Amino acid sequence: MTKLKDIIEQPDIGIIMPDGCRLSARIWMPSDAESKPVPAILEFLPYRKRDGTTARDSLTHPYFAKRGYACIRVDMRGNGDSQGLMHDEYAKQEMDDAVATIKWLAEQPWCSGTVGMMGISWGGFNALQVAALQPSALRAIITLCSTVDRYADDIHYKGGCLLNENLGWGATMWAYSSRAPDPELVGEEWRSMWRDRLEAEQFLPHIWLNHQNRDAYWKHGSICEDYKAITAATLAIGGWGDAYKNAVSHLVENITAPVKGIVGPWVHKYPHFAVPEPRIGFLQEALRWWDHWLKNIDQGVEADPDYTAYLMDGVRPQTSYERRDGHWIAENNWPQGLTYQTLHLQNDQILGSEPAQLQTVINSPQTCGLSGGEYCSIWLGAEMPGDQRADDALSACFTSAVLEQDYDIVGAPELVVRLRVDKPAAQIAVRLNHIHPDGASTRVTYGVLNLAHHQGFDKAQPLVPHDIIEVSVLLDQIAYRVPKGHQIRIAISTSYWPLLWPSPEAATICLITGELNLPTRASGSTNERNFAEPEAETPWDSEVIRPAGNSRKQTSDLATGQVTLEIIDDFGRVKDNDHGLINDCIAREYWHIHPDDPLSAAAQTHWTTCNARGDWSVRTETYANMRSDAQQFYLTARLEAYENDVLIYDKELEHTIPRDCR
Repeated sequence: MTKLKDIIEQPDIGIIMPDGCRLSARIWMPSDAESKPVPAILEFLPYRKRDGTTARDSLTHPYFAKRGYACIRVDMRGNGDSQGLMHDEYAKQEMDDAVATIKWLAEQPWCSGTVGMMGISWGGFNALQVAALQPSALRAIITLCSTVDRYADDIHYKGGCLLNENLGWGATMWAYSSRAPDPELVGEEWRSMWRDRLEAEQFLPHIWLNHQNRDAYWKHGSICEDYKAITAATLAIGGWGDAYKNAVSHLVENITAPVKGIVGPWVHKYPHFAVPEPRIGFLQEALRWWDHWLKNIDQGVEADPDYTAYLMDGVRPQTSYERRDGHWIAENNWPQGLTYQTLHLQNDQILGSEPAQLQTVINSPQTCGLSGGEYCSIWLGAEMPGDQRADDALSACFTSAVLEQDYDIVGAPELVVRLRVDKPAAQIAVRLNHIHPDGASTRVTYGVLNLAHHQGFDKAQPLVPHDIIEVSVLLDQIAYRVPKGHQIRIAISTSYWPLLWPSPEAATICLITGELNLPTRASGSTNERNFAEPEAETPWDSEVIRPAGNSRKQTSDLATGQVTLEIIDDFGRVKDNDHGLINDCIAREYWHIHPDDPLSAAAQTHWTTCNARGDWSVRTETYANMRSDAQQFYLTARLEAYENDVLIYDKELEHTIPRDCR
């Protein structure tokens, strides 16, 4: 058993970039690292190490430090306690700063000269992007809940359709990046830093909406453009409850560097504290990875299965789960171990074995999709897809016969259909559902497609109304067991609100033929790989002043017919017992639509963020709105900043962006 080391923590170490900008780093390392240098592990984020990621940092970074690593959590330029300004996500400046930080780390007397990079979500993205730049000291990465394609598989667009998360996450960053640094760390400079930040703050959805096709903007940072660029050993981890289900499979299949992948049942969280359970000993797995690639200690990681996935047992639909029963399956040479079964869309709403000619008409109300849950389940409220029966009733459905044996779906299903549309722009949403004997409908996986992109995502091409086209809709990766005695259903709709912003006109689709290619696997019933129980360091020492809470309410105005989804995420009010900083945050979202009118779609967000200590307090109120007509998107945003409840800065932004077949 390894003897744990005494560690030291430094809450604010300055890392100076080549242009003189100071980045603020929190560092944990063994107390004897100056005399016995150790590898460094970098996490590089905009999410405020002082108050944003403190809870998870406390569980994670000291663990590695006690086992012989220097762990460095850096606030990116323009965020938290770092100087400078941030103008967009994954910009060249961000990459340059990360490379410069890795070089700085490798040159420190307490560093052995080898560096790893780790992160979830933004940190998982930039770990891949930085690895593709091949800084010489970077030997290994661990990327969690990330993507290989910024256009196809992030929060902006999916299948060429505009995701409403483009506004939702943009509003999140509008709130996060406008927050003040901590005077205890940056001194009297805090006020001028904050003012500069407020004045430079951009409303990022405006940038993203100006790139509606997969152009050079999105290809930058999409490592699928050149998988061979990654030479660092890569451990990729994801969760079936997360939006980012596909990256692990893509990485295992395509990169030539040493690579392993693990996908569990989890939402958008680190797997040593994620839900739903079972959690795994992620820190132990990560330590094996770091020891092997950063210290040259053979931990047997190269003999691990290439791809390990949690095969979830089919269960009744719920909007949140504490646990998903199932078992771990393991594949080498992924995805060659799969077999495919082809099922056909048939008349009388049947999903069967024989091809058929159809005349199925689909014209879904704009409210179809309200049972779809959040695009990215992250805040631990009622965010998972609920019972799909309400959405199934607004869709064209094709249901299999009752299954005579368990049916294990492992991989990415694909629906190929021939159809015609009566409008130049339209979207299609495809859900693969598990139907229970009493009719309950659980969403297994789904895919969407902007039909103007059916020939590719580089440029939208308006449809010729009533022409027959063939389209392929690739559904997200999944590992799911439908039990014998149950059924499989394909549900197809022309809208999926509030996941997708609707097309300008309500389109009618006529299906002519369709086939479903289902990846299947003979998976058995026992674990093919076992993980240790999760370990973690001492939780964050904090005082809860106001507990966190989440609510999600759907209302229908019986006079107007408008349907509203209200989402409130109260992150609570918490005091750090070490340095006394109080953090307080509430997010509100409102999504409105009329079932008969796609141009009625509208959204509002309002975030309140506060920090305080003693007689000092700062607060931002940020607002965002979006609507559209047939030709344009309209964005407005407002930012208000308060010091001790006195308004010290405000601004409003308005943007009009032409629609391009969406």
